[in-house]
Amino acid sequence: MPAGFRFSVKLPKAITHDAQLATWEPVLDRFLEEVGALGEKLGCVLVQLPPKLAFEHTVAEAFFRSLCTSYSGPIAVEPRHPTWAEETVESFLRDHGIARVAADPVRFPGADRPAGSDRLVYYRLHGSPRIYHSAYPNAYLEQVAGELRRAAERGTEAWCIFDNTASGAAVPDALSLLARLRE
Repeated sequence: MPAGFRFSVKLPKAITHDAQLATWEPVLDRFLEEVGALGEKLGCVLVQLPPKLAFEHTVAEAFFRSLCTSYSGPIAVEPRHPTWAEETVESFLRDHGIARVAADPVRFPGADRPAGSDRLVYYRLHGSPRIYHSAYPNAYLEQVAGELRRAAERGTEAWCIFDNTASGAAVPDALSLLARLRE
């Protein structure tokens, strides 16, 4: 890997979807041990949640406290249930240093904007209007590039992941975004 390259890794579905953040200890420990082998190449940990997982303070508190104790790097959560957009949840995320992903397509109002921690901005773009297939228009990529530039100017770590791979749009979109960021 080139110098400065880092990986964003996604927590296993066994934690996020099957256990729904409730019983995670052995799986989380194993996952962190395995990805720890990346060393300095390990970047952000992504916690992508299932669409039906509503925010429950007690469950989220226990899970994120354990994750933050075990992993000191940046953490982003991609919730897909509207309860995760409530102001009390955004405060919870800020207090724990967790960034809420700006996602496309948008699952609930506000999900297209980063929230939570002010130390991390994380975009996860799945393709729109056809999820996993559609390429992004130039105007949208320019908008995202502007947001990433502003984050970098504030000293905020910024990530953008393209998941519109089914029709091969992710690589051209990523290269186009990268070119805009280098301008």
